[in-house]
Formats: sequence, C-alpha cells, structure tokens
Amino acid sequence: MATVLSMPKLGLSMTEGIVGKWLKQEGDSVKKGEAVVEIMTDKINNVVESPVDGVLLKILAEPDTKLLIGEVMGIIGLPGEDIGMVLPAAAASAAPEVPAGPASGPTVSVSAEPASPAGGERIKISPLAKKMAQEHGIDYALLARQKPEGRITKEDIEAAIAARESAQAGSAPVAEAVQPAWEIIPYEGMQRVIGENMLKSWTAAPRVTLHVSVDLSQLLALRTSINSDLPEEERISVTDLLVKAVAMALQSKPRINVTLCDKQIKVWRDINVGVAVALPNGLVVPVVRNADRKTLSEISREIKDLAQRARQNKLKLEEMTGGTFTITNLGAYGSVDYFTPVINQPESAILGVGRMIKTPVVIEEQVVARPMLGLSLSFDHRIINGAPAAEFLAVVIKFIEHPYKMFV
Repeated sequence: MATVLSMPKLGLSMTEGIVGKWLKQEGDSVKKGEAVVEIMTDKINNVVESPVDGVLLKILAEPDTKLLIGEVMGIIGLPGEDIGMVLPAAAASAAPEVPAGPASGPTVSVSAEPASPAGGERIKISPLAKKMAQEHGIDYALLARQKPEGRITKEDIEAAIAARESAQAGSAPVAEAVQPAWEIIPYEGMQRVIGENMLKSWTAAPRVTLHVSVDLSQLLALRTSINSDLPEEERISVTDLLVKAVAMALQSKPRINVTLCDKQIKVWRDINVGVAVALPNGLVVPVVRNADRKTLSEISREIKDLAQRARQNKLKLEEMTGGTFTITNLGAYGSVDYFTPVINQPESAILGVGRMIKTPVVIEEQVVARPMLGLSLSFDHRIINGAPAAEFLAVVIKFIEHPYKMFV
C-alpha cells in the first residue's frame, strides 16, 4: 500500500516547515532510511528519510512550498501501484486553503516558483525543468515571457540549451548576444528563510542601536592567564567571556531579558544566550541555556560543541530555540567596528560585536594605545527604553573592563 511522506515535527515548537530540494525525483527507487527531500524551518535544515522501500510515485509539494506539520509532500509505493485512492486526500493536504486575510509568511502553494520579473506573477515550471535550468544556467524567467500562458517543461529547457549551443558554435557576436550578463542564484532554502525572518523582525520592532567602544586590556589579560595551563582545544575565547559578561549583566538588569507576547511583557527567569554561527549558505543561532549559572569552562565547551555541530548541520531544533538574548560577532573579519544587528525575534535585544583594534586613548592624562572593541546594542523600543538599555550596556562594559567582577 502506498505510503505518504509528510512534513515531520522536528521540535516541540515547530508548527510548519518549507520543502527544500528533492533528492529523489518521481520514478526513482528509494530504500528505507534513504534521504528523499530536504526541509527547512526558521531554525534548522534537515532531511526526510523514506519510511519504506519502494518508488517515489508522486511529488505533491515543490521546492519552497510551506506546509504545516503532517501535510503531505509526496507518495512512496510499489512500481506501478495505483495511488488513485490516496492522491486526492494527499493533494488536498499538500495544498491547504490560504486565508483571505494578511499572512505572516509566504503564500502556501503546491507550485511556488520565483516571481516573474515582468510583474509579480508566479512562473509555472515543472520541478525537472527547473532543476535542468539551474544546472545549465538557463534563465527560465526569460522563457516565461515567451510562454506566458503555459507551463515550462523540460522540452522547453532542452530547446533553450540547444539554441545556446548552436549560437555558440556560430560567430562570436551571436554567442555574446545570447549569453546572459548575470548569474542567477535562486532565492530559496536557508537564505530565503533567513531573509523572511529578517524582514519580519525589521518591520515588527522599532529598534534603536547604541554604539560604544570598550577597553579589552584586562579581559585579554585574564584570558591569557586562564589559557596558560590549558591545552589548545580547551582554551577560552573572547566570545566565551562575552557570553558570560552578557549573562551576568542580564542577571543584574532582567528587564532586558524580555519578550513581547500580545499585550504582555514576559520577563524571563532563565538567561539563555544565543550565539550566531555563520554557515556557507546562511547562519544559525544555537543557544547556551542558563549561561549565568554556568562556569566559564562549561560555556566554552558548549559553544565549541554547538558551533562544530552547526557547521555539520547536526544541531537539534531544541538547541536553537528558547533564546532570550543573542550575540553576533563580526570581529573576526577585521573590517567592522560597529553595525546594526537585526533583533532575533521573539527576543527584544541583540549585541553586535565588531573588531578589536589598537586605538589611542587618554588614560590619566596620558595618550596610550589600548585594544578597543566596538559593541552595538540593538533593542526593541516598544518594551525597552533608552535609559534601561544604556544601564544594561554600562554593566556589560563594567564586566568587560573589570572581568574579575563577573565571578564575585
């Protein structure tokens, strides 16, 4: 009997996911436990494995389709199996009715292709044709202009490939005329999810950003002292110390550790600090829970483990949810002093960390060079006012410039 492949629930807070790349096409054989399709949430990418041996008989949700938990993505069964009894219910599940009112995300659709440059309409293209176009560098948006009423098929892409090859075999001017002047990178996958979340945060929260330079002299001296007897893999980083400093500052100023929920402001008792980790195709924010109650070595080990598994795409959804404050560090690139970080919703504040640079400063009437670090605190002005934010930032500065105070 045919088996439906549904959007799985990967964590307690997950309610929906986005279909990513299909790793198998209709008609392909699959083994039980073999990866069939990639899925994405606002926190994590993962793959869905086949629950049975068989053949991928039908793909019902194309890439970029947003589905609720349990809605059907495809059907797996025996070769030639009749899926007539399963298909209507599965198709209805894969294309739920869209409410008429404003939506919080992209429209749910079985066919969710990139928008046409000509005017916002959706491009009709089969999954196989889309894959072929991307592999061969064919701009299928241009083909859509020539075929506005029809669906682009693999035959259309094959014809476009043949036409380009024929032109390239002729005179150089003709080849140059048909060669696109740009490269197309599909706006999909993790990049699209991140983009939608950033837009939602930017439009929802009226933010203010405070910038300050902080002297790292004593913090670096403490770090050198701690690391002197530690093996390289256990050494403390500046980020580890910043997480501890922020956690202790949140303990001192709990009104920064807040979330706006409907008409209520939640002041969280737990202090869970997210640390942004850059990936080749985006970023994730694993969370160090109860950072204020953990030792510096515990924080360091946890950050190293989370960052390593983040780059291997092995984090669990629970490890990237529940944060109450985020730190994002661009200092390693050596090109940024200050910036305006986007608040990681539903949190209400985020600390951006810039580069450390030797800077002339006046100390006791003397001009000396000190390692200065740029900090940028962005906060949601609906529930955090400027004065409390400045007070919190002052506590962070105190713990950075006098780090032993974090431990007394």
